[in-house]
Amino acid sequence: MDENLEDKEIEYSEDDLRTINEGLVQIEFPEFEKISSDAPVFYNPRMEFNRDTSILAIQTFQKMLNQEINICDVFGGSGIRWVRYKKEIDGVDEVSVNDISSLANEFTGINAKINDVDINIYQNEASIMLRNHRGEFDVIDIDPFGTPSYFVDSAGYSIKRNSLLCLTATDTSSLCGTYKAPCIRKYNARPFKSEYCHENGVRILAGFAALTLAKYKKYITVMMSHSSEHYMRLYLIVKKGSKATDESLKNMGYMAHCEKCLHHEAIFGLATNIPEICPICGEKLTIAGPMWLGEIQNKEFISEMISISDEKELNTKDDVLKLLNTCYEEAETPVAFYDIHVICRNLKVSAPKLLNVLDALKNQGYIAVRTHFSPLGIRTDADITVIKEIILKLLDE
Repeated sequence: MDENLEDKEIEYSEDDLRTINEGLVQIEFPEFEKISSDAPVFYNPRMEFNRDTSILAIQTFQKMLNQEINICDVFGGSGIRWVRYKKEIDGVDEVSVNDISSLANEFTGINAKINDVDINIYQNEASIMLRNHRGEFDVIDIDPFGTPSYFVDSAGYSIKRNSLLCLTATDTSSLCGTYKAPCIRKYNARPFKSEYCHENGVRILAGFAALTLAKYKKYITVMMSHSSEHYMRLYLIVKKGSKATDESLKNMGYMAHCEKCLHHEAIFGLATNIPEICPICGEKLTIAGPMWLGEIQNKEFISEMISISDEKELNTKDDVLKLLNTCYEEAETPVAFYDIHVICRNLKVSAPKLLNVLDALKNQGYIAVRTHFSPLGIRTDADITVIKEIILKLLDE
């Protein structure tokens, strides 16, 4: 461990200890007043959904490889994530757990004994730990309190070719454009606030990972992604090759949005001419990016996750399957979506039923599916003028 890194000594008593059961495991940890980055060990029940989804994703990846895998949980915390990976995912060889907190590592050891599992425990700053174990992990899970951006470079350096990188970001206010400066500073991308800002946030995070890993001649394929509650989550398969990396970066680009008429368009390319004027109404466009404009859902991968769910005991299974089925439908559809209520406010009319709009678009030969990013969103290849015409026609009937 770096001698310059301070580990705050935090005292607790037996009365502070709490035991919880989740999935197939039981863990013990000291309970502090609130969940925050100041607490070295905490259990967040709201993230059980995240952990359940992660188990399905990592199990799917293990089946793809058809071999035993080594997993690294970069921020061990209470231990609930890594111990579930070890106990509930088939084909796991070694699990390595890191946390800069000696208290967290103390309970990592305790919870390993409670659940009768062997793990490797490390106490170091996350980036240093990853760089010290280059090429050892098939799966790296980065689930920090806040932004993962500080650690993606070291993950790119460390991770094997043909591996899975799992990223969580809880700094959604930056990625969604509420606070632009932090997003530019952390992700080297400009966001904007819109009805599809959470999708933009996921794409900015994926684009940041793609550009960061590219320096190591590594490239990503986004297998599954989602924005849920207070966080965004990505599952990226990472492979290596200079030509393939160059080809992958063609998925990078910018999003243009018109605040007046609600037209939007994806502009592929990092070094490209970006339009400034809306082609429909002539107003100035708002630009976000660079971001990942390629697929953010993989049908085959998600289909396997759904299939594997039958084999797993997950408390949030119904909610996970609802998400996965929606993400499956979203795969291979256009970038971004339209919010029907936002369009109706723009038209100054009441909103028709969402299903009626979907049916009308499909009847005219357009792609039209719902999106998990918004209960009022429609992902379609129809442009804004067509959607407005359909809404007005439905209201006249």
